[in-house]
Amino acid sequence: MTALNLTASKRPAAAAAPFAIRAERAADAGAREALLDAAFGPGRFERTCQRLRDGRLPAKGLAFVATCHGSMARSAARVVGTLRLWHINAGGKPALMLGPLAVDPACRSLGIGAALMVHAIAAAERRGDGAVVLLGDAPYYARFGFSAAATGALTLPGPFERDRLLALELREGALADAAGMILPTGAADGWSRSRGRRAVAKAA
Repeated sequence: MTALNLTASKRPAAAAAPFAIRAERAADAGAREALLDAAFGPGRFERTCQRLRDGRLPAKGLAFVATCHGSMARSAARVVGTLRLWHINAGGKPALMLGPLAVDPACRSLGIGAALMVHAIAAAERRGDGAVVLLGDAPYYARFGFSAAATGALTLPGPFERDRLLALELREGALADAAGMILPTGAADGWSRSRGRRAVAKAA
């Protein structure tokens, strides 16, 4: 039996991913909010990390969506994933807060969540940001380099589970000696949550 030896020109082409990641657009607001409602339910505005996002804009250039195409999409380029990062002060250190991350349940087997994570982290690193903080499941986020190693002296403005407060240093020592409350520092968004949600619902 001879060994199979395909040249580069004869190798079968890898199947293209049935989704794409791009920067969030204003027109994505309705689809984004629907994804977040489905993922986190009506209580999502009471979550602790939401207190760091209320009245703030996401970090410029660090809000992303995944769009699905091909047989998985019911219409062309349907938004099926969302991820944003936000400017914060992490115990005296400038950093980013990641979240929320949400993916359409029908598309979760495609690796969209992981792709959004990798894309967002790489974008933050290219911009020169020092660290990313999040509140989430350690076993899932460990694959992207997150751990609780640098968050032991940090706290959030509301109830949270200590082992779920995780961080990734994009620059070594970016969170060294970080201690105290995590506070929002992003630009004000200029509209209230209730007025914004009514506008989104009307546009959707």
